[in-house]
Amino acid sequence: MAAAVAAAAAAASLSRYNNNNNNNNNSSTSTTQNHHQLGLVVPPVMSRYESQKRRDWNTFGQYLKNHRPPLTLSRCSGAHVLEFLRYLDQFGKTKVHTESCPFFGHPNPPAPCSCPLKQAWGSLDALIGRLRAAFEENGGQPETNPFGVRAVRLYLREVRDTQAKARGIGYDKKKRTRKAHVTTDSEAYGSI
Repeated sequence: MAAAVAAAAAAASLSRYNNNNNNNNNSSTSTTQNHHQLGLVVPPVMSRYESQKRRDWNTFGQYLKNHRPPLTLSRCSGAHVLEFLRYLDQFGKTKVHTESCPFFGHPNPPAPCSCPLKQAWGSLDALIGRLRAAFEENGGQPETNPFGVRAVRLYLREVRDTQAKARGIGYDKKKRTRKAHVTTDSEAYGSI
């Protein structure tokens, strides 16, 4: 992190140097040429999605290292991905009412309860999507991707349905509407 801050500070001061030189018409070299002259490597600016994907990938890698026994990515299966998702629940912020809770099925409970906090379905779904892409970007084969196995998809569906029932809000998949075909008189009655 400190190296990135130092590189950014060096790039900023270099930019100021270039602006001063360009304003004085003393230099016509580009910024990238100056970076190479000074030996600086400026990393490309990543999008929010790309940086989140990298963070998620590093977190999953750390989880595999801390796993007992430690796991390599090549030995990781869908079961390990499910274990990781369940592990993440302890850091969740979404209240999921149990069936024995008096507020089960109420979208806005009037009082606090002792039901557990879990990861929201949408967060888990997005996480799996990012990890699935990161796996393939890091050399994994699509057919061996542990984030795309059936068990993970079923688990996400179960989490979605459970959380929807606990809040009293059903999840309805958006259905595409077809455009109505307008018939003209010549189509309806045929050519005369």
